[in-house]
Amino acid sequence: MSPPVLSDLGYVLPDGGWGWAVVFGASISIGFAFTFPKAFTIYFKELQAAFSISYSQIAWTTSIMCATTYGGGPISSILVNRYGSRPVVMFGGLLCGVGMISAAFCTSILQLYICVGFITGLGLALNLQPSVIIIGKYFLKRRPIANGLAMAGSPVMLCTLAPLNQFLFDNFGWRGSFLILGAILLNCCVAGALFRPIGAATASAKPQDALKGKITEDATEMSSPKNVPVENKTEEEEGKGCCEKINRYLDFSLFKHRGFLIYLIGNVLMFLGFFAPIVFLAPYAKHTGIDEYSAAFLLSVLAIVDMVARPATGIIANSKWVRPRIQYFFSFAIAFNGACHLLCPLASNYMGLIVYSSFFGLAFGMVCAMLFETLMDLVGAARFTSAVGLVTIAECCTILLGPPIGGTLIDTFGDYKYMFIKCGAVMVLAGTFLFIMNYYNYRMLAKEEKKRKTKEEDPKSVRTENEGRNNWNRDTTQDGPELEPLREEQEGVKMETNGTNEV
Repeated sequence: MSPPVLSDLGYVLPDGGWGWAVVFGASISIGFAFTFPKAFTIYFKELQAAFSISYSQIAWTTSIMCATTYGGGPISSILVNRYGSRPVVMFGGLLCGVGMISAAFCTSILQLYICVGFITGLGLALNLQPSVIIIGKYFLKRRPIANGLAMAGSPVMLCTLAPLNQFLFDNFGWRGSFLILGAILLNCCVAGALFRPIGAATASAKPQDALKGKITEDATEMSSPKNVPVENKTEEEEGKGCCEKINRYLDFSLFKHRGFLIYLIGNVLMFLGFFAPIVFLAPYAKHTGIDEYSAAFLLSVLAIVDMVARPATGIIANSKWVRPRIQYFFSFAIAFNGACHLLCPLASNYMGLIVYSSFFGLAFGMVCAMLFETLMDLVGAARFTSAVGLVTIAECCTILLGPPIGGTLIDTFGDYKYMFIKCGAVMVLAGTFLFIMNYYNYRMLAKEEKKRKTKEEDPKSVRTENEGRNNWNRDTTQDGPELEPLREEQEGVKMETNGTNEV
């Protein structure tokens, strides 16, 4: 049996045990974060009538909620680095509950934007990122499976919340429903309570950076002359202090990481066409003459297939054949998703739309299951907290713009097929970009690793070092007694440089 692998977090990850309870709690938090904005659309018509507003005005509620959920990524990452995942998720659940309970007493659409859009959206942001981050602290070998199971909470919650919202609305109205939903969202606090801290100081202080700083400090002390004033060194430290404090909680050096930049560009491009097909699937079915209940059933088909696809993708991604090439698998999933949208206009009847919804659910589940796993594979678990915060704030812009651009195409051409073609083309382009650039990244990493090994094993460097040592010894033995003081001084300098205290 192979020995346990020490992760970049500085401890051996359990890959099970209490980690499965953490996965269960993460599936609840992630499910609410991804599903609640979609399920909230059931109340749109009643809210339009209550506040006498247009559809576009009420639609901004979910847009603000989604933008806040993704835009709050850096805030969530900073809080997780400072306090850990458990208190952040519990505070996020409290915010969600307070936001929805407050929304039950709103008398204007502006108040609804604040309560539902900003307060509840920020609460969902504090649920999403920590739930994804904590999985990387418990799992290494089984991490793709754990991520797939956690992400499966989204379709499960969608199948549950959609009919529940309709039932609550029919029996209690929108104000009573908001009160009950606020109480339901407080269950995120229970999910957060399962996120038991693990490891030495929960890897919040970045031990690698601390070790690097210590080595640099020791090297500076050994190599710097003794007549350098202390004041200059203090001024340098003060100048770097601000950047070090920021990087302690949000690592902006990731923008120098080649793999991270490739992932970021590809995902920002992908989200231009990722969510719009879900938003317009039911309206497109109604546009083709299908009744409302049959159109709504298409979303149920998508959710059921998605529910199975996410854990299944996690199992496949964890296999020994796919795990080393998971970036390529992720690129294929994105391109496959785009191909489904490009073929959607060919579905001329209801059966064709069911087939499209099935393949769309499969592709959507594959992408979601690997969305954060591939990022962790690139940057490592220690830097993942900062990486996910920086990625989500960049993605929130395209998430906010994707559906409105699709709606503009529908209004301009009077046909839904151009929207699906746009989304499909964008996603195929994103998948192709990620595939090519990841191939380039892997080639560069292999060259850098080969260059490093060659440098370490190069016999010339070893021979040069031995020759220098022999020359030193030869000069020492050939010099006469008149050079003895100089030779003693040189030996003292050499020993001091090597870190010894003897002179």
